[in-house]
Amino acid sequence: MTTQPSRPQFGPAPNARAHLPRRLRGILSLNDFEAAARRTLPRPIFGYLQGGVEDNVTLQANHAAFRQWLFRTSVLVDVSGRSQATTLMGERYRAPFGIAPMGLCALFAFEGDLVLARAAEAAGIPFVLSGASLTRLEDVARAAPTCGWFQAYIPGEPAHIEGLVQRVAQAGFRTLVVTVDTATLANRENNVRVGFSTPLRPGPRLAWDGLVRPRWLVGTLARTLLERGMPHFENAGAGRGVPIISRSVVRQFGLRDHLQWEHLALIRRQWKGRLVVKGVISAADVERAGQAGADGVILSNHGGRQLDGTVPPLRVLQEAARVKGGMALMLDSGVRRGTDVLKALALGADHVFVGRPMAYAAAVGGQAGVAHAIGLLQDEIHRDMALLGVSSLAELHPAHLIPA
Repeated sequence: MTTQPSRPQFGPAPNARAHLPRRLRGILSLNDFEAAARRTLPRPIFGYLQGGVEDNVTLQANHAAFRQWLFRTSVLVDVSGRSQATTLMGERYRAPFGIAPMGLCALFAFEGDLVLARAAEAAGIPFVLSGASLTRLEDVARAAPTCGWFQAYIPGEPAHIEGLVQRVAQAGFRTLVVTVDTATLANRENNVRVGFSTPLRPGPRLAWDGLVRPRWLVGTLARTLLERGMPHFENAGAGRGVPIISRSVVRQFGLRDHLQWEHLALIRRQWKGRLVVKGVISAADVERAGQAGADGVILSNHGGRQLDGTVPPLRVLQEAARVKGGMALMLDSGVRRGTDVLKALALGADHVFVGRPMAYAAAVGGQAGVAHAIGLLQDEIHRDMALLGVSSLAELHPAHLIPA
């Protein structure tokens, strides 16, 4: 008796590509979105999103880390019932990846934060709203009531911490992500070279790049100014933050060199939901986060945007897994393929997060672009699980990998 081959459960089938918006039909992988976004965004905006710091050593190492592992496959295994659904900190998600927090997304696409949030909610994957976003956290909480998380850059004063925590709770977020790897502003030379600055300073270069990219100029910038007014950093504290052109931006987001573990303990006492610490890159700090009461940690080097030369999260994943205790262990920085996701899970991660490609997708195709990006990655994971010989993510183990 013959059986019909299993059909992919996620994303568009190849014969459905014609139904995609024309600008998405040639996008076959997350990597393809980068070139398309380069053609869409003004050079300063694209450069800000793409770049790392100094010599981009960490940025390049993040991608290279995944290539340092090769798969050992199992064959003649019935994988027809495979599933990539997963449970993370008590919540059920349809895939083992989410969208990482990224600031200034409303400059990449009209209502960029909402575009990402709605796509994630529809797909059943977590979306983390950045504390450096230009959209009110209350609006995003309504757009992603089950899958939305909020990421905070900790204000320096206890009173301001309490005000922000209360605001996040009142908005309805159940997961708070505290980023801890921003003790000072990074040396982002790339921003200077492409003409991007914080605060944003409109000038001849940005004006010219906008004119030669009319889709962004009309569809993102002009529409934002007409319908939303001058963008502000909406979520840096208990109230509205400064405009993106204000000289106070650096003061609002920079110089957190006095923050200590005691500040995290203060947040833990005030925050009743799930608490995640993002930006740790050593097993010792994973242990300290657990001692401080964190429910999860995200191994991260900020996508190669802080200290150049920092080790990729994948390289410290196994030692972190040995000391995580009951915490959820997550990872970002450099994830681009379904094989990357499976390698991270095999080495001990419970979940991974994808950043830049999702922002590129929003710039290229709005919510449809992000949905396409999510579907591509889900399709890859579904196919890769079959080729690897596993039916559930729980079956993944370091024995599936060999150092290259």
